[in-house]
Amino acid sequence: MHLAEVLFWVSFGALIYVYIGYPLLLALIAGIMPRRRPQAGFTPRLSILIAAYNEEAGIGRKIEQTLALDYPPDLIEILVLSDGSTDRTDAIVESLRDPRVRLLRLSGRKGKTNAQNEGVKMARGDVLVFSDATTIYHSQALRHLAANYADPKVGAVSGRYQYFDPKGKSPTGLGTIAFWSYENLIKMMQSRIKTISGCCGCIYSVRREAYTALAPEVISDLVQPLHVIRRGYRVAFEDRALAYEETTQSTSEEFSMRVRVVTRGIRGLLSVPTLLVPWRFAWVSFQLWSHKILRWLVPFFLLALLGSNLFLSQNLFYRLFLPAQGLFYALTLFGLLFPIQRLWKPLGIPLYFCTLNAAAFLSVIEVIRGKRYVVWETVRT
Repeated sequence: MHLAEVLFWVSFGALIYVYIGYPLLLALIAGIMPRRRPQAGFTPRLSILIAAYNEEAGIGRKIEQTLALDYPPDLIEILVLSDGSTDRTDAIVESLRDPRVRLLRLSGRKGKTNAQNEGVKMARGDVLVFSDATTIYHSQALRHLAANYADPKVGAVSGRYQYFDPKGKSPTGLGTIAFWSYENLIKMMQSRIKTISGCCGCIYSVRREAYTALAPEVISDLVQPLHVIRRGYRVAFEDRALAYEETTQSTSEEFSMRVRVVTRGIRGLLSVPTLLVPWRFAWVSFQLWSHKILRWLVPFFLLALLGSNLFLSQNLFYRLFLPAQGLFYALTLFGLLFPIQRLWKPLGIPLYFCTLNAAAFLSVIEVIRGKRYVVWETVRT
């Protein structure tokens, strides 16, 4: 019984720290720090690298939208990195007559990170901006990203995700929107204190001389900023640089995507172990342990919490907490089997929470087994 209690409270405390304690601690520290808000006006030459695989449905629209962004036209170039596309993606890009648009055709599929490595070799800009083919940028996004580079200590800048569910039918749509609003708030506080330790994958940028070529199996938007930090730069979060992205439309799609992302994230973090050493990189190590490693261990805390609670019934709290857990997981199961979120959108949040953590659980197992995720599959409805 004593062991069950210890396991229960350690797990419960870890969950409270991950989701509430850590953000509150950041808020307290950020509250006493001056806020950095660079003014738009600094306009370095930009290379916008768009990774694409079989994006014929939207690549033309993406390029047109990017060219129309509010930034000096003579200071941008667009590189479409086609990772072995087998549809009309390459032909559509080559048909465009704008000299600022170039295609890099990569034979054989080697993944997004490899494509970015190759694209950087061709890029002419002072700042590299990494985007996805499906992402829509706010008209001022590039100006807000670029303004941060007026500070020579800034080596990378992340923009902000803003997810939307166009049909309102995604079982995990509200959960995705809520989760990324929460993540953006954390990034904003981290940046205000000193530096963030991970960027938003579809809108982030790196100073050309701070870029490091990465292994294909790691996730670049987490690992690239860590290498930038190792070089002595700061990584900033620019909340005014908005990128709009559609939520996934099925639980299985969300789960598969999260498994791939977390597995690559774990492998990426293991590739820079020195940043996890508190006495060498105190602030970054604190972030990575609190916001990454403990977050990936949440499913194990949840299992320990439920398992230990089964053996605890000596007071009212334990007796009420067990059925509360049961109700939460029952809502998750109902959300998986039936579209209950259409009755009331918050009913979809348990499903999203459990989908994230089931993916994290499998990702840890995949890393232990030696599984590597390099390429991605395009999903369009």
